Amino acid sequence: QVQLVETGGGLVQAGGSLRLSCAASGRTFSSYAMGWFRQTPGKEREFVATINASGRGTYYADSVKGRFTIFRDNAKNTVYLQMNDLKPEDTAIYYCTASVHRSYDYWGQGTQVTVSS
Repeated sequence: QVQLVETGGGLVQAGGSLRLSCAASGRTFSSYAMGWFRQTPGKEREFVATINASGRGTYYADSVKGRFTIFRDNAKNTVYLQMNDLKPEDTAIYYCTASVHRSYDYWGQGTQVTVSS
């Protein structure tokens, strides 16, 4: 069992930055990949970024490439999403996910990010 808790969401103006954090507990954090998804009302959950267990491999959605950075600190059992140059279309609930037994099998409760124009 893995528990995930996201923090760091909030309200920011377009062009600003936010850093989301996701603290994990319950299993050896350095043994599984982590990721971030986001969702807006009426739409399906959308992939944002993923990072492998070691932290040396990352992958991004085209919509955030060059603006968002995913990284992890295995000593702190935490994965981060640094979001720069935020746009109103980035407004969403952001979810942290862990791929422990299979892809994306554990999820956090989500944190709201709102970008004003």
